[in-house]
Amino acid sequence: MERIINELVAKLQDKNPKISEEKARVWVELLWSDFEATYAKAGYDYQGAEMSEKIISQWIDSYGSQLNEFVARNPKYAHLLNEE
Repeated sequence: MERIINELVAKLQDKNPKISEEKARVWVELLWSDFEATYAKAGYDYQGAEMSEKIISQWIDSYGSQLNEFVARNPKYAHLLNEE
């Protein structure tokens, strides 16, 4: 699983060079856990890491270049994602 996370971190950094490797990892881990928790709360059966990887990869493709703008609109996550 660490290999998958590392690949997603690299993909996010390629998509958005403004995000450090550390923050890209935080993003990937937050997106991963949020997806799996939401999927479970909706009552779906666990589809495995492959499904999570696919969804996170799609989110990175769609929104990765804008993720650093998220903190400004969502102060709840600022302590996790600020580059300071």
